[in-house]
Amino acid sequence: MTAMTPARTEPDLSFLLDHTSHVLRSKMSAALAEIGLTARMHCVLVHALEGERTQIQLAEIGDMDKTTMVVTVDGLEKAGLAERRPSSTDRRARIIAVTDEGARVAGKSQEIVDRVHRDALATLPEADRGALLRALNRLVDDGLARPVEAPRTARRARQSR
Repeated sequence: MTAMTPARTEPDLSFLLDHTSHVLRSKMSAALAEIGLTARMHCVLVHALEGERTQIQLAEIGDMDKTTMVVTVDGLEKAGLAERRPSSTDRRARIIAVTDEGARVAGKSQEIVDRVHRDALATLPEADRGALLRALNRLVDDGLARPVEAPRTARRARQSR
């Protein structure tokens, strides 16, 4: 006897959000690659321009682990877009300072990011754009504001060959 698939009673919100997020990230990645940046590099440049921030603070803003952040800043330094400098307020800390060229590139990358977002929303009727953004902001501010602790996913035991 074959089991019946349970009837869905709600739209698959996880799929809808995951799929649209994945496609938007892929479009963003392709667009930023045209000027030699990744989305992470863009994030670091833009947020480092807002004020004196450490690598750790920028990693938190960009939801990056330490290793990813180090690699990202290394790439920005190699490209001459940012540099690590001593903090003016904490001699133990190092901040990420954006170079003049980095600021110019950040302006260009922000234009690209805005265009990708505008193009994505352009597929909706104008009245729906505002409604979608209000709804997503409400979810971010309320219903889906914070992740919950969940048990680790079980890993499959390593198979011997």
